[in-house]
Amino acid sequence: MRPYNCGHMLSEQTSHSDNGSTGVPSGATGPPPLSDTDLLEMYRTMVLSRTLDQRIWQMNRQGRAAIVASAQGHEAAQVGAIKALDPERDRFYIYYRELTTMLALGVTPLELLLGFLAKEGEPLSGARQFPLHGALPRERRDIVSFSNVVATQMPQAVGVALADKMRGEKHVTVAYFGDGASSMGETHEAMNFAAIHKLPVIFFCENNKYAISVPLSQQMAIESVSTRAVAYGMPGIEVNGFDPVAVYEAVGAAANRALAGDGPTLVEAVVERFLPHTSDDDDTRYRSPEDLEGIRDLDPIPATEKLLRASGTLDDALDEEIKSGAQKIVNQATEDAENAPFPEPHDFYEQVYAPGSPGDQS
Repeated sequence: MRPYNCGHMLSEQTSHSDNGSTGVPSGATGPPPLSDTDLLEMYRTMVLSRTLDQRIWQMNRQGRAAIVASAQGHEAAQVGAIKALDPERDRFYIYYRELTTMLALGVTPLELLLGFLAKEGEPLSGARQFPLHGALPRERRDIVSFSNVVATQMPQAVGVALADKMRGEKHVTVAYFGDGASSMGETHEAMNFAAIHKLPVIFFCENNKYAISVPLSQQMAIESVSTRAVAYGMPGIEVNGFDPVAVYEAVGAAANRALAGDGPTLVEAVVERFLPHTSDDDDTRYRSPEDLEGIRDLDPIPATEKLLRASGTLDDALDEEIKSGAQKIVNQATEDAENAPFPEPHDFYEQVYAPGSPGDQS
């Protein structure tokens, strides 16, 4: 099998770190090279995510699904990061644009659709919250997203990492956020605290260059979020977020640093937001046609397909099997979600109060 590494970049955008070299922090050990099978698995997840994302967006436009924050354009960054981590060991504090992350962690398309349709059986919040928000039962995965208020997950993630360090437990906590959240005070507090105490945290910024309608140039006077890392005393890596291999290498090295007790790392995956901020947004009001023109040419899914074809791993028959298979999965999940019942009103207080407490109505 052919190993993949950062030499197989999918575009000309380069990765750099705190020392200006590659997408691996100084002195850090990178993860093992990806095999053909690894990259093919990542491609399957990206295709499934895009297929599901398109379906949810379509259902929203038809009035059948709740508000959507699309992950289109973010798929490679999200799948590359998860491939470098251990879902059984690590903790994931996500934000609202993590559809591919959720799929890569084993949340099913049906479970995700139940959230967008507010149906019974949705595992994160019991269909009470913004889609993709809540917390998955820990026996499955340690996925937490308490709120869609920007950056609230940052200090929470750092607090969990501090507890793990105090208990002597080996976990990596990953805090996902966008470039808009990087301007919030909670993010500063979290990064400063994590660096002071050398906590096992990866700050994973998906920089799509817009905080809703505010462009990056009006959010910060610097060109890269990752350059802030040096002020906190941690490595900062900027990586091409359209390249799942480059993201895998950067996050894998950051995870190895965390597990070795060397502290946090800020990884900035530079991506594009292919659709408006949410389904309630109109990006043509603040993005010019010139700005929008050509960003689809950066699509990581065709680029990854091309890489797999070049290695002989993917041919027409297998690619059709992957894409038609994803469509069948999404079609079945859609049917099952639409046929699912709505939660009963008396279920509203389930999992709100501890069993036996004064508020428990079970």
